Amino acid sequence: MTHEIHYGKADVSTYRTYATPLRGLRPVAGSAFTGRENVIMAADLEVRVLGGSFWPAYTKGDNSLVVATDTMKNFIHRESLAFDGSTLEGWLFFVGRRFLETYPHMERLEMSGRESPFHPAQVPTANGEGTEDSTVLFHRGHGARATVWLALDRSAKGDVTVTHHKCAREGLQMMKVSGSAFADFQRDEYTTLPERKDRPLYIHCDIGWKYQDPMVAIRPDTAAYVAPEQVGDVASTVFHQFVSLSIQHLLHEMATRMLSCWPQLAEVSFDAENRLWDLAHTSERDERVKVYTDPRPPFGRLGLVLRR
Repeated sequence: MTHEIHYGKADVSTYRTYATPLRGLRPVAGSAFTGRENVIMAADLEVRVLGGSFWPAYTKGDNSLVVATDTMKNFIHRESLAFDGSTLEGWLFFVGRRFLETYPHMERLEMSGRESPFHPAQVPTANGEGTEDSTVLFHRGHGARATVWLALDRSAKGDVTVTHHKCAREGLQMMKVSGSAFADFQRDEYTTLPERKDRPLYIHCDIGWKYQDPMVAIRPDTAAYVAPEQVGDVASTVFHQFVSLSIQHLLHEMATRMLSCWPQLAEVSFDAENRLWDLAHTSERDERVKVYTDPRPPFGRLGLVLRR
């Protein structure tokens, strides 16, 4: 028999205040995002430990090397206090490296994080003539968020390295009322869908990317860092500008634009769903005026991975 094991702690909610601000990003066309203050840097973190050292706990009930998952939770919280970086990737690498440094019998591990975004509230300026971002009040976001997964191992020299990784902007929901089409597709006796030369289009979309060198996302110098906010902005800009003939056509345009914007990326990926609303009524006076309702499942699902 062969075996693979892992254990760890998931959904470790962590709210770090006054982290290092994210600055020094390279501007990209289609996004006005240039950084964030990181007054609140929050995420649900997970650690998964792998390797043969813990096999006796499974076969003999020998817990002598087992680090309790509650200890892992406490470790994440304590070490997050010492983190001096500005990105989710850097945060996960810092905590993961500290795990491997503190517990030598942990052979390798995986760290993942799902951002819990908080956005500054808009408040009146001191002179009352406009508004500005509050430095103390924040609203919790419930839309798109960043996710990161890192696999960490020790090199031959004993250094901790990133062996695999994936970054993502998940939970994007975008609706375009005109400028999309779906027509000239194959038809047979099973086909009932009408062709649309111009249609509204509502999609749910997760966008992933991988760096040619994952340490680009971890080093203090953020000039080559790809911010999730920029990725979402570029996707929105493409959706706004591009007249697509299908969702596949749209995803390919988004992917090529991303690889053009960021030569440091090795791969981009998309997982999208067609959530176009069902039409309920159309105005007799103006055909642009319509009432829609949420669609019933099933939903069309589409994917794309584009590598250099």
